[in-house]
Amino acid sequence: MLNISENSISQHVQMSDFDSYQLLKQNLLGKLTLWLVSVLFMVILITLFLPWTQNISAKGYVTTRSPQQRPQAIQSVLAGRLEKWYVREGDFVQKGDTIAFISEIKSEYFDPDILERTSEQVAAKSQSIEAYDQKVFALKSQYTALQEGLMLKREQTLNKIAQANNKIRIDSIDLVALETNLLISQNQLNRTNELYGKGLKSLTERQDKEYKVQSEQAKVNVQKNKLINQRNELSNLILELSAIEREYADKMAKSLSDRQTAMSDQLESRAATAKLKNQLSNYTERQKHYYITAPQDGYITKTIKKGLGETLKEGDDIVTIVPASYELAIELYVKPQDVPLLSIGSPVQLRFDGWPAVVISGWPETSTGVFKGEVVAIDRYISENGSYRVIVSPDNSKKVWPPQLSIGTGAQAFLLLKEVPIWYEAWRQLNGFPPDFYQNGEEKGGDVKRKAPIKSVK
Repeated sequence: MLNISENSISQHVQMSDFDSYQLLKQNLLGKLTLWLVSVLFMVILITLFLPWTQNISAKGYVTTRSPQQRPQAIQSVLAGRLEKWYVREGDFVQKGDTIAFISEIKSEYFDPDILERTSEQVAAKSQSIEAYDQKVFALKSQYTALQEGLMLKREQTLNKIAQANNKIRIDSIDLVALETNLLISQNQLNRTNELYGKGLKSLTERQDKEYKVQSEQAKVNVQKNKLINQRNELSNLILELSAIEREYADKMAKSLSDRQTAMSDQLESRAATAKLKNQLSNYTERQKHYYITAPQDGYITKTIKKGLGETLKEGDDIVTIVPASYELAIELYVKPQDVPLLSIGSPVQLRFDGWPAVVISGWPETSTGVFKGEVVAIDRYISENGSYRVIVSPDNSKKVWPPQLSIGTGAQAFLLLKEVPIWYEAWRQLNGFPPDFYQNGEEKGGDVKRKAPIKSVK
């Protein structure tokens, strides 16, 4: 039984046939099971107190942080017909390289000499502007000449009026003298008549005196008529002065109106010339857009329009280009309940599709094949999928991201938070609580501003 002797009885005696042996064997198995369960329980108990790094798991894909470094579609600025391709899919192009050539499909641009004809229109309008300049200058000179002529005519008429006034004064004096002579002649006639009645004067002397009175009366009448004529002439000169001023005022107004009309026509010609120049510039720039060029260095990945003779509209996509140089980033989508736990600069562990990795999210230091990153942007509004977008940039201080990464590659991210015991994390997961983001009894977001107590005023 104990195998002490060289003569074994195991071949002759079956131990399993004895009940006492079966009881002894069951007792040994029970102790072994109890020992194993105790050891396993102790291991689990010790494991529950091990540190565990809380994290937020999220999926995303590789992108670029700068919008100009992302894949973009090259569009046609003009509507036209595709005439020729200069590239193939996969070709590398530099900024300014020609990708395709298109031709016109609008009838107003079919003229092959449209630039030359528009230039001729611009030159003709420019010459009309010069002609209007000369007309405005001539009308201005005419207006100045009319002003000078008005001044001369006014001075001439004023001189005539002054002469007429002088003549009136002279004729008035002459009239007074003739009236005085007439009065003297009448007195002489009266005295002669008295003497003639007494017989002291002869009839001849009396008749002489009468003739003299009549002669003086005639002179007075003539002088009065002359004075009246001079006064009428003065009135005519005054009327003539008004007529001259009105005449020249009409001429000057017409000259000024003609000049304003010429200036208005000149401004219209300038506007038409500017419009033609703008049109000429548009035609010139339009012809530059017949050749579709690359906006930056990159690779042609997909031709959206195919073949020749295909009609394009303004803004139609032609090809897709991927920039040659870009700064990678990860675009993640995080649940709304986890967004308050994140902040700019939060560390992130990343696993890319196609790169083997062993990830233990709670023990980031034991993970292998993962890459480091940090949060650089968090959207302030929710996306259409009900999550918030988070941008992660590389943290190359520890491990450089693989250069073979392409835009659009899938990524699994673990955003690292606070370190807690495993039992706490298990309890949190079972209850569905958010990760513990409190530090020293305060929230990670910073100090909370409290309102000052309101004192009652008596």
